Formats: sequence, structure tokens, C-alpha cells
Amino acid sequence: MRLASTVRFRTRGRIDARVFSVSVHHHKLTRLSQSLVQGPQEPPLDHRTFTEYFTQEILFKHGDRPGLICRAEKPRAHGGPSSKNLGGVSTHLAWDFEEFERHIDALARGLVGLGVRKGDRVGVVMGNNSSYAMLQWALSRVGGILVTINPAYRIEELISTLRIVGVKHLFAVPRIRTSSYLEMLASKLPDLKNSARGEIQDPNLPELRNLIVVDNQDAYRGELTKLDMKPVIDWREVIMWREDTRESTIVRDTAASLTKDDLVNMQFTSGTTGMPKAVQLTHHNLLNNGISIGRCMRLTNKDVVCNVPPLFHCFGLVLGNLAAWVHGAAIVYPSEVFHAPSIVNAVMEEKCTALHGVPTHFLGVLSEVDKRRKEGENVDMRTLRTGIAAGTSTPIGLMKQLISELNLRDLTNAYGMTETSPVSFQTTPDDPIIKRVETCGKVSPHVKAKVIDPNGNIVPVGKPGELCVAGYLVQKGYWKDEEQTNIAMKKDEEGTVWMHTGDEGVLDEDGYLSIVGRIKDIIIRGGENLFPIQIENTLHTNPDIRESAAVSVPDKVFGEVVGAWIVRAPGSSITREDVRRTVAEGMNPQNAPSWVWFVGEDFSSELPKTASGKIMKHVLRKWSKELAEKGIGAVST
Repeated sequence: MRLASTVRFRTRGRIDARVFSVSVHHHKLTRLSQSLVQGPQEPPLDHRTFTEYFTQEILFKHGDRPGLICRAEKPRAHGGPSSKNLGGVSTHLAWDFEEFERHIDALARGLVGLGVRKGDRVGVVMGNNSSYAMLQWALSRVGGILVTINPAYRIEELISTLRIVGVKHLFAVPRIRTSSYLEMLASKLPDLKNSARGEIQDPNLPELRNLIVVDNQDAYRGELTKLDMKPVIDWREVIMWREDTRESTIVRDTAASLTKDDLVNMQFTSGTTGMPKAVQLTHHNLLNNGISIGRCMRLTNKDVVCNVPPLFHCFGLVLGNLAAWVHGAAIVYPSEVFHAPSIVNAVMEEKCTALHGVPTHFLGVLSEVDKRRKEGENVDMRTLRTGIAAGTSTPIGLMKQLISELNLRDLTNAYGMTETSPVSFQTTPDDPIIKRVETCGKVSPHVKAKVIDPNGNIVPVGKPGELCVAGYLVQKGYWKDEEQTNIAMKKDEEGTVWMHTGDEGVLDEDGYLSIVGRIKDIIIRGGENLFPIQIENTLHTNPDIRESAAVSVPDKVFGEVVGAWIVRAPGSSITREDVRRTVAEGMNPQNAPSWVWFVGEDFSSELPKTASGKIMKHVLRKWSKELAEKGIGAVST
């Protein structure tokens, strides 16, 4: 799934009235001639808030079913008089939905006691844990807006992000991997360090009042106890286990006053090309997207979803958490951050039926499974049935490998962006296997999509153009950024608001979507448009290539030529000429790279990626230009 920044295009003329209906199951529809589609209007959209849906659907129908399993946390991670774990589980946290609800309710009362009120922006900087899961639901009850923050941000990015949306309450862990955010904040913000609890006063973060720390000492022993920061509030002090009439009344009255169109979450665009923008998402946006995603996966309360992607990202938060819970399925967090051995263990021991991930995650899991099997271990992944491969372009070869080697026979592929809640296209188990591995599926229910040229005209089927999406799933806009909102979201003459994705897409005559690249990533060689994804898919047919990225390189003759960044497979000795030959023979000489760089040999030890796994092409273009100017990486032809 793409997290795309947007590219400005002018829209002219009326939209072609030919809109075709697509079924979410077998997708029978009239053959398309124009690249304009509309999803079915059934089943109807849900108009409830998070709290209404949780109590009326999830808790009522699935209360005694497994709801949340956190394998890196102790059974009583949140204190309290008792904590009812799932029967037979004593080593880690494992709740049914009733126990999950008890913790959510205690946290909601505690948030009110902390001073959280409707409209407050509440930042979260954590890995995947039960506190994050509780906050996702508890904040929605008290009207707080969950602001998900990338834990990979540098301290300057973190401070800027908190300032952009005016975070009033910040929840954080002492450390994730090598990043100690609280120490960094203390060093950069001396006034923050010496503020009183609940009364933070720092000119750099004028709206911040509370700093709450979720102790992950089990992973990073001693980090919390050595902190010397006066305003720090321990997470366990926030959770209100005692019944309190005042707080309970405020929670109940606030939840009753909320509507489906209230903001519930702010997520940030990935920011691979500049400062991230805050995307405003409502109960209606996210709840219905989660319902739609889970239906495509055929999720039920018998499913157990291994949710690997980080929760700050829409993949983990919506495609993972929400899509599972709204259908009564359980969520498993194998570890706080990605750890392939923990994922394999979780799948086998929790008998997971679904596995989510980006290509990097799946490659790590496949490598771990292969390693163990070579060592003689019986690695049984047969409980797996489905999952989602998204986050960035998934090579066709990898999709086939996941189906054959991890038993993900009902694996689905999805396309979306943060600004569309996020999924607008998805495959289903009923789609032909070739469509499931080579396309992003068909348009989702209650969603419209079109592919346009630079003048705003809808292109014929089979022709590439910018993908635009409309419907319930489109964000309210970027927080306090009217200029960027108006660039990205265009209203047509019929009043429909279209989200311009910035992605180059192609619709076939059956309505299946293929993404051929970011518009700004297209390589224009001698006037001919070359699409990096097609080149990368061809490269991935070579077993000596583990990962690849194709980018444009300035050229005096052609304007631009293809440059390829290659991560060799273990034990591979593939040469630059071999790389070029793979594309020349698999496609044509025009698409073959004129420059090839091997990661870990020519430059850098790894491909630059966002925390969601998307390769940062703008960084690679910069590196490519610098290396080409030095003559490094030229391919003999």
C-alpha cells in the first residue's frame, strides 16, 4: 500500500457519466472502455462511532472470544486488582474482548482524570503493544484524537510533529531499539525537563501539558528508573481501576455526544519528499474501511491475525487492528518491533490464520523459515490462510512464494494511501490467482475511482494516468494546511471530491488496478515513459536478486536513463552485466539499466526506507546522480 504525497493536476470538463458497478465477491461487471469505476452500494455503510460499534457489535457478539495477544508483555502488564488471561496462557498477555473492554474502560476514565477532553490531540510514540491498542479505543470514547507518530523520527522531526498538530498529551516508551526519546527531549528542551507534572511549560511545545511513560523495561531494562524528568507520569498511574462516578459520567456523556464525522485519528504521510502532513480521519472513514478490508479477507471470530506492521502506520492500525476486531478476530503482536524469529514463533504457537506485512517483513520471515528448516526444525505454518501484502510494491515472484511456501492461499493484495483511510482497491480469495499476484484488485464498495491524464481527462482502459479516488474514505483534509488540501482534493462540477493520489495507475477492462509507479518516479528516456515497477518486477524474476529499486539517472543523450540498485541474494555473485541482461531479455534494451549499484558494495549498507518499508526513491536518485558523476556503476553494453 502506498503512502503517497500528492501531485497537482488541473481538472477540466465534466466527468464521463459511464460508471460501472463492481461486486466485492466475484466482481462480475460489464467490460470497461473508460478508466472510471464505482464499487457496489451494498452492504450499506455503518454510521456508528467507534464506541457504539465496539459495544453493540464486538463486545455483544464476541465478548468471550480472544481479542488481543501481546507475546512480549507479562499477563498483568497494567496492574489493577486482577487481570483475566485467556485459559492456559501464563507466559504473556492474552485477553478476550471482555477483558480488553475492562482495560479500555479503566483507561478511558483515567484519560478524563488526566484532563483529556474532546478535540485534544494525544500523541503516541511506541512500538506494538497493548497500551497502543487500548488507547486506540479509549481515546475514541472521550473525544481525544489519536496522533500516531513514527518512532523512527529524529528528535527535530519529533518536536516539529508535536508542534504541527499541537499535541497536548504525549504517551511514549523510554526507548525503542537505539532511540531514547525521553532523553532526547530532555536534552533539547530544558524547560520541559524541569516542568511540574501535568503543567509542562516549554516555548518549543506551547500546547504540551502531560508526558506519560509506558514502561517497556522488559525489553530495555532500567531505562525508566534512570530518567531524571520531573513531569513524567507513569502509565499505571493513569489507568483508573476504581469506579469513579465523576469520570464515568464524563466518559459516558462524551461518548454519547460524538458523531461519526468527528475526528478520531491523525496519521502522518510518510514524508519521503518533505515534512509530513497530518491527515485528519473520522470514525466513519476508519470504521467502514476496516469493515471492508476484513470482508475481503473473509475474516471471522475464528481468525487470529499476526499483525506485524507498526501501529503508527495505517497498515498496522487499520488493515491490522480494526479490520480484525470489527469482525471479532484476534490480534497478535509477536514483538514490539519487527523480529522475524518472534513472528515465526507466534504463528506456530498462537495458530495464526493471517499474516500481514510489507515485502521486507515477508522476506525476513521466509529467510527465518528456510534457516530453521535447514537446521532440521519442523516449522509448521499450515494454520495460515490469508493476510495482506502491502505498504509498497510487492514483487510478483514474492507473492507467489508467499502462497506456496507460507500457505497463504487466500493472500490479498491491497492499494491505498493514508488520505483514503487507507484502502480503496483490494483483491479477494475469489479472484483468479494471476489477478491476486499481479494487480491490486478492484475498487472497494462505496468508492469511485478514475484514471486521468495531466489535463484531467479520463483515459481509455489500459492507458496509464493519475489515479483519483472519491467516497466515504477520503480524509477531511490536512490539519491546518488549506493550500496542500486544495492541491490534493479537487471537487468536480457534480460536487464529488476526488483525492489525487500521485500514483500512476492502469485499469484493465475487467476493472482490476495495476500501479505502475509514482508519477514523479517515472523515467523518461528519450521521450519514452519507463515504469520502475515493471523494471523491478522483471529484476525480481532473477533468483540472484533479493531486492531492487529502479530510478532515473541524468543522461546527456537521452535526458534520463535507468539506474538499478541491487541487493544480492545470499551467496550470489551476480554482475552488473547480468543485471542489465535480465531486463534486456525480460523486457527490452530501452528498459535495461545503464547504471547498476550493489547495496553494501558501491554505496550504503542497505536501501533507504521509511518505517513502513517504502523505498525512498528521492534519496536513491540523489545517490545515483552523485555516483554516476564519478563514473561508478556504469554497465558495459
